Amino acid sequence: METPMNTIEDLLAGDPSILLVDDDTAFLSRLERAMVRRGFDVRIADSVAAGLAAVAEKPPAFAVVDLRLEDGNGLDVVSALHQKRPDARAVVLTGYGNIATAVTAVKLGAMDYLSKPADADDVINALLATGEDKPEPPENPMSADRVRWEHIQRVYELCDRNVSETARRLNMHRRTLQRILAKRAPR
Repeated sequence: METPMNTIEDLLAGDPSILLVDDDTAFLSRLERAMVRRGFDVRIADSVAAGLAAVAEKPPAFAVVDLRLEDGNGLDVVSALHQKRPDARAVVLTGYGNIATAVTAVKLGAMDYLSKPADADDVINALLATGEDKPEPPENPMSADRVRWEHIQRVYELCDRNVSETARRLNMHRRTLQRILAKRAPR
C-alpha cells in the first residue's frame, strides 16, 4: 500500500513533531526509524509517566500511544495531549482491544484505534485520515485463532503466568489451557 506523500509533506510542513509511547522496545525502535524516514521529528517514551512529561514539555502535533503500558493506561497520555493541544492527531495501538476501550480512546481525542501488530503505513494512514476518509483495512489482519491466542496470552500475563488463575478467569479447563500455551502462535 502506498502512502500519500503529498499529504504527509503538507501536514509535516507545519509541525513534524510526533511522540511514540510504547513499552515494547523493539517495536518502538522500528516505528521510530520508520517515522524518521517519513520526515517526522520523533520523540519516544516507554511509560505513561515519560509520555505525560513529554506532552507537558512540548505537546507534539502527532502521537502514537500503546494502550497498556507497565505503569498505567496510555489513554492518560492521549487525554493530556488533547487538553494541551486539541489539534493534535493521536492513534492508539493495542494488542488487546475491545469496543469499550476503542470508544473511550476516540472520546478522549484519538483519531483511530489500531490492533498490533500495525506497520508504519497503517499508522500513517490512520494519522492522516480525515473525518470523511476512512483508512483502508489492513492487508493482513489477524485471524480469529490469532486473536483468541493473543487474548489468552494477555490474560496469562495479567495473572502473572499462573495457569490455574488464568484458566479460572477464562472459564477454561486447566489442561486445555496448558495445551494452548504449549503451542506456537497461530498465523
